Amino acid sequence: MSTSTSTRADDAFQVGPFTFRSRLFTGTGKYPDLDTARGALAASGCEVVTVAVRRVDLSKRGEGTIADVLRDGGYTILPNTAGCNTAEDAVRTARLARELLDTTLVKLEVIGDQKTLYPDVPATLEAAAILAKEGFTVLPYVSDDPVTARKLEDVGCAAVMPLAAPIGSGLGVCNRYNLEILVEQVSVPLIVDAGVGTASDAAFAMELGADGILMNTAIAGAKDPVRMASAMRKAVEAGREAFLAGRIPKKLYATASSPIEGVIGSKH
Repeated sequence: MSTSTSTRADDAFQVGPFTFRSRLFTGTGKYPDLDTARGALAASGCEVVTVAVRRVDLSKRGEGTIADVLRDGGYTILPNTAGCNTAEDAVRTARLARELLDTTLVKLEVIGDQKTLYPDVPATLEAAAILAKEGFTVLPYVSDDPVTARKLEDVGCAAVMPLAAPIGSGLGVCNRYNLEILVEQVSVPLIVDAGVGTASDAAFAMELGADGILMNTAIAGAKDPVRMASAMRKAVEAGREAFLAGRIPKKLYATASSPIEGVIGSKH
């Protein structure tokens, strides 16, 4: 993780062989209608949009389809294996996405519990190893566990995507300390996935050193999704710049912001 001064223009985001300018990834689900989705994606400034291969028919073309919106917007599609509960299903779905979209990118999801939507870690590791060997650029959704993250890196994942909180919960970063450990110990990009509720959550995650954030519900479920998408764009950018700038240390007592030398009545 670099803490050197950087501008948006030269602060490129590298994920495997792919380079992006925006560090905000978004989804396509839960929008009230297609026009709102189109407006929110544009307002977010995102370049990467994730789509559930098992839930969205990307083979459909023409007006009135999400495929049309993504094509016209020039977005990079990040197919995901949402809805898969076994390593075998996830691998099969990733291969299908590669054939359909001609991309090596895949967001790997293997869900282990339907109530919390927490990942099945052993199955995720199994699927990640297979897909990485097959040349996929694997971005696995995983718990905020440094040990698991390092294992995923070791098997060849291009990034790790730890949850900040349960999917769709809007709770924000529930365990900042685990996230800070992950930032310190993982050398591949760290993209916070799941749990962000509002702009301050996104900024906070980026200030802790996350390389990017993927969100869907926080934008699509807002009262005004387009405005929230704009807010999230600014929050991710502000959080990234604050991280690169380096915050001042916290202190218990006040420290004068102006020098006291030369103050009238001062002996200094």
